[in-house]
Order: sequence, then C-alpha cells, then structure tokens
Amino acid sequence: MKEMISFKLFVAAWNNFQKQKTPDLHFQIASWLEDHKYKNMKRLLLMAFRASGKSTMIGLYAAWRIFCEPNLRILVISADEILAGKMVRNIKRIIEKHPYTGHLKPPHADQWGIDRFTVVRELELRDPSVLARGISGNMTGCRADIIICDDVEVPNTCDSTEKRADLRERLIEADFILVPKGLMIYAGTPHTYHSIYSEDIAADHEDERAFLSGYERLVIPILNKKGESVWPERYSARDIAEMEISTGPNKFASQMMLRPTNIANGRLDASLVSIYDGDFSYVKELNRLEINNIKMISAAAWWDPAFGLNGGDRSVLAICYLDDKSHYWLQVVEVLPAPKDPTQDMAAVQCRRVAEILKRYMVPQVSLEINGIGRFLPGILRAELSKQNVPCSVIEVSSRRPKDIRILEAFDVVMAAGRLHVHKQVMTTPFATELSEWRPGKSGGHDDCLDAVAGALSVQPMRIGSSPSIGRQVWTGRGRHIQARTDFKV
Repeated sequence: MKEMISFKLFVAAWNNFQKQKTPDLHFQIASWLEDHKYKNMKRLLLMAFRASGKSTMIGLYAAWRIFCEPNLRILVISADEILAGKMVRNIKRIIEKHPYTGHLKPPHADQWGIDRFTVVRELELRDPSVLARGISGNMTGCRADIIICDDVEVPNTCDSTEKRADLRERLIEADFILVPKGLMIYAGTPHTYHSIYSEDIAADHEDERAFLSGYERLVIPILNKKGESVWPERYSARDIAEMEISTGPNKFASQMMLRPTNIANGRLDASLVSIYDGDFSYVKELNRLEINNIKMISAAAWWDPAFGLNGGDRSVLAICYLDDKSHYWLQVVEVLPAPKDPTQDMAAVQCRRVAEILKRYMVPQVSLEINGIGRFLPGILRAELSKQNVPCSVIEVSSRRPKDIRILEAFDVVMAAGRLHVHKQVMTTPFATELSEWRPGKSGGHDDCLDAVAGALSVQPMRIGSSPSIGRQVWTGRGRHIQARTDFKV
C-alpha cells in the first residue's frame, strides 16, 4: 500500500486536507524528488525563489519518506537551531495531521519533542526519527540516513570570508554523520556572490570548484526563460515588477532569480566603479604612457606587506595611474603568495616579485608601509630593485590613522565623482569582494586590498583641471614637482 502512494499523491492529499490547491510548481518539485528517489540519486540541490514553498515541500518529502520507511533517521541542519526546529515542527505536524500518517505518532509524549521526535517503528535505534540541529551545534555521535540542509546559507553565515569558510567546513563534517549510501539534500537560495550553491565558478570566486559539485540540481527562479511567472496564481507580472523595485536589483537577482549576488549593504558602492579592459602602452620617442589611448601623467604604487600565515593579513601591491583629467586608473592589485618552498626567505621572495611588477609597469616610486614586518623590508627591496636595474625609489611610510578612515577618505570622493577606473583583471582578485562587502567598524574579514589601493590613491599628485600653470610633468619625473597632501604620515 505504501509503495503505491506516490509523493505527488501524498502532497495532493495534504493540500486537500488543508483545503488548498496544489500549484504546478509544487507538482514539479514533487516529481523531481520522487524520480530521484527511484533513480537512487544521493546528492540533491533544490533552489527555488523565496516564498515558493520549498521548505514546505521538503518537509512533506521527509514525512513521506518516513511513511514509506519508518526506520529512517533524518537530520535537519539549518543556519541556527530556531530554523532547524521550525522545519522539524513542520514535519511533526504533517505526520500528526496527514490522512496517511496518523498511525506513526507514538503513544508516549517523551518521544514527541519540539526539536526531535521518534515515530512508531520496528527497530530500536539510538537516534530519533527526525532531529534538528543548527549549523554551529554539536552533531558529534549523530547518525542519519537522510540529511536535509535547509537554509544553511543566510546573511549571518555568509557575510564575511571567515564565516563562509566556517560554513563550508561545518557542512563538510556532515558527510561523516551520513551513513554510507545515505541521501543529502540541500534546499535554499543564494545570499552571497560566493554562494555554496554556485555552479559556474568565476575567476574571482573563493572556491576553485563548485562546493556542491556533482549534485543533481533543480533550479526554479520566479521568472521562466520567457520572462513569465512560474506561479501566476500567487505572483502576477505586476507583483514581480513591484517586488524588484522594492527589494533592489541585487537582492531580487539573488533571492528571486537565484543568481549568486552579494546582497549585503556595503559602505562603498561598487556600481560607481568603471571597469576597463586593456593594457598600458609606452611610446619611448614621446616619453608617453597610455591606457586605452589616454595619456597618463603619473603613477603610484603602494605595498602593504604581510606574510599571510595561518589565514592572516594578505601582502598586497597596488598600482594606480592618473590621467590629465584627474581620473584614476587602477591597473594592478596583486596578492603576493607565500613561497611554495618553506626553506625560501619569504621576505626576499616577495621583494623580488614586487621589483618584477614595478619594472613591468614602469613605476618610478613605491610607498612601502613599514608598520609591523615592513620595517625590515625597505633595504631588501632596494637591493632587489638595484639587482634588476629598476629605476624606482622606495618611500617608507608609517600609517598611524585608523584604517577605516583611510579607506573611506581615499575612496569616497573619487568614486562619487565617477573617476575611479578598475582594470578587468583587478576585479578577479579579492579586491572585488572587499569593495562590495566592506563596512567600517566590522570585525573580521579581509580589507587588505582596499587598504593598499587606498594608499596608492592617497599618494597620487593632485592636478586641478588642465591649467598649464600647474607645471608640466613628464613621465620620467623631470620638471616641476607637485606636493600633495595625503592621508598617511610619511
């Protein structure tokens, strides 16, 4: 009898009991879940837009699986205990009320808890039929035949690099709880560009491969390929258009169209940055350096050194040019890696790489932040520049002002004026994520790329309009010098 009751029938019977109709969208999800059960697929990802009823469908699926196999053990993992408990209570309510499952309710109240319950079953098992756990909760000793990861990615678990790394680490641990040949189901919507649900990994993504690589996916955005609502009975075209306006393009793209996008409200508006593609060129006869056929009148480089041990600060070199219209062209942001050979001198390796970059981009001067380990690097860098015959001077800088203030003052005006141009390659570095997610006073997370770029922006000479009275400065640095006020005390 149980095998004859399909999941679609189980869902329809529940909705009929609730005096509701079953939308086509839910029949689509039910068919997909049931088909993959009989195909014995063990890794599933259900992505559906917010308020689509995906958690309700997953709860019904869990109840149906227990109805078919009462000895199953199901673990529900969510971003926190409250969310997980909500799912478990939903499953519990379905088993209590569904026309097909009333016989599964146990006679003893102690087996019918809030965050866990055990149905009437043949086997005596240590683990309950359904158990709720938050992603940060203790799951040691648990065993499960099915693990449901429902809304594990929310702003509180993914709004910084460290939180995203911790989320992935904890989710990997779930594999040790799942029995061999057990079923793992993820259900949710993306809340960040670096989403665990991402399928196509871009060059600037934190993951080298999709976190859920190999998972069978069902992705249901609110609009189909024709631009029509997939649930017209509830969401009309007008409703969806108003929703996009009220939520904003990023949140709508992420939560309703299921395109991984950063939805955190960062302090700096990344949309104010102009992206360009193309390298610089140098005409020796004219002593003229150009980017996209636009003459550059100065260059600045800033190196904020670090050894990046155990996930610490990054060592970042930023190079920025200035044209005669006072537009800034951020050509290089390079995160210097630690040497692969642990016997190598880390300082010497980084200085050698910095010298190579400065030579390639014809930078006449580099500012080196000497706070911390930087105090020991100027001599090593000067020696390396001399060895490679690079005509570049090293300016030692000690930054005493708070980092947040330096970043705000360096970026705010330039970005608001639409005068910051960033090379396409730079947007594949951690700079892009830091720009979108940075918030003053926020603890945790990296801002090393922003800090290095802020330094490069702050040491650029200021040119007012195109008045010739300012003095003509040729690329080699000869001619009249202009002293600029900066955010840094040198």
